[in-house]
Order: sequence, then structure tokens, then C-alpha cells
Amino acid sequence: MARFMPLDEAVRENLKDGDTAAFEGFTHLIPTAAAHEAIRQGFRDLTLIRMTPDVVYDQMIGMGMARKLIFSYAGNPGVGLLRRLRDAVENGWPRAVEIEEHSHAAMANAYEAGAAGLPCAVFRGYRGAELARVNPNIKSVICPFTGEELAAVPAVRPDVTFIHAQKADRKGNVLVEGIVGIQKEAVLAAKRAVVTVEEVVEDFSGLHPNLCVLPHWTVTAISVVPGGAHPSYTHGYYARDNAAYLEWDEVAADRDRFRGWMEENVMKAGPDDFAARVAGLRAA
Repeated sequence: MARFMPLDEAVRENLKDGDTAAFEGFTHLIPTAAAHEAIRQGFRDLTLIRMTPDVVYDQMIGMGMARKLIFSYAGNPGVGLLRRLRDAVENGWPRAVEIEEHSHAAMANAYEAGAAGLPCAVFRGYRGAELARVNPNIKSVICPFTGEELAAVPAVRPDVTFIHAQKADRKGNVLVEGIVGIQKEAVLAAKRAVVTVEEVVEDFSGLHPNLCVLPHWTVTAISVVPGGAHPSYTHGYYARDNAAYLEWDEVAADRDRFRGWMEENVMKAGPDDFAARVAGLRAA
């Protein structure tokens, strides 16, 4: 059953050192505020899962929080590589990070398998690809009905998933609109789920029928954090902050500048600062 609580409390109660954690969002609705709260609380030895790790995972890796990364694409969207991730992989700074790379199809199927309570995902994929040479978790199985060779990967079952969404109602049901990505499956696959939202409404009556609603019994905690997806966007609320992604490429290129930026913009900041950051990006 979903409980409404401040973000610092929600993160403290649901994330632990050594956890497998997913901070999911696909271009849209990235749970930046939740990731920043995890950084402030100083968690360590995390296995971070995400289909498309971008700036927030670069920040978490650069702060030494990650032991392992399970992913299917890593980059600063529209800009280039993740410099803190690259430094960790190539130079072990601030600590070495193990990587397990998959295709998008594999990650999506692995989340769906986790949501269904299955041990693995079986799908058509990886034909002609060489990721299996460097990822021992990519296997093949023979279909017992057709004899076809299929790909298989372990199901994704996070200890905790964090997502951002538009609305929650008073009962704790959560509404996600726009590009949903894999957020629904990531919540259903997890033992615990924390959702930051733009606002709380009385109910979802009168809205269009094609809604993605996470029932209250799938969510552990809800925190109201307006602007909590910045610099990504939230459909219907504010636009993507493209300048912030460009700035990050320069910030992350230098270890000292990175540390200084994190101290000023994350360690000394808090969830309440996100509303101001999106003030000029608000939807008309």
C-alpha cells in the first residue's frame, strides 16, 4: 500500500547499501530528484539497472555509489558519452565499476519477466551480435515446440525501483502519461517502489481512458516533488532542459569540476529546489 512521505524519508526507508536499484525513465520522467536524494544519503555498493543510463547515473557513478551497472545504452542523450562512467570503467575512478551490457530488447523483456515473476526472459534477439562474448548472462535455449534457437537473459528483479510520474490520487494510485518506457514493468518487477510525482489530485475521474495507472498496492511510497524529473521533461508540465545536458558534458569532463558541481547543485540542494529549476520550462 502506498504511503505519502517526504522524499528523504522514502529513500532512507527503501534503499539500502548493496541493493539492486532501478531509477527508470526513458528520455522522459527521469527520477532525478530521487537519485539526488540517494546521492546525499551516501549509499554504496549499488547495482544500478536502467535501459538508458544518462546524467543521473553518471553522477551516481562519479560519486562512487555503484558497484555494477546493468544496462542497454549509456550516454548523455543528444550530446555524447558519459564521462564519469568512462572514467570509472577505464581508470577505476573513483572506484571500478562492473558492467553488464544488453540490447534494449533484452532489457525490456527482462523487466517484463521480472514483473511476471519469471526467472528469465526468452525472446528472438542477439542474432549476429557479439555481446554474448563479453556477457555470460546472455544464453540461448531451444524452443521445445518449434526447435528454434532463442535468446535468454535473467529476469530483472530490483530490490527497489524509483520512477517519476505526473500525478497520484489521494488513494495512492499513480498516473503516468506520455512516453511510458519501461517504468510500469520496473515497478511491478521490484520488491519496493518509490514514486515522485508532480502533484496529488483527488481522483482520476474525467481523464481520457487510455491511461497508464499503477494501482496503490504496487507502490510503496509516494513523494510530491514538482520538477523532480529535471533536466528531463514531464509531459504536460515542463520541457526538457537541453542546455543542462550540454553543460553536463563540460562539467563531467573534469574530476575537480565534477566534484564542485555536485557539492553545489546536489549535496547543498534538496527536493524543493527542483520547482525553481523548471520555472522557465513550464508548459503553457
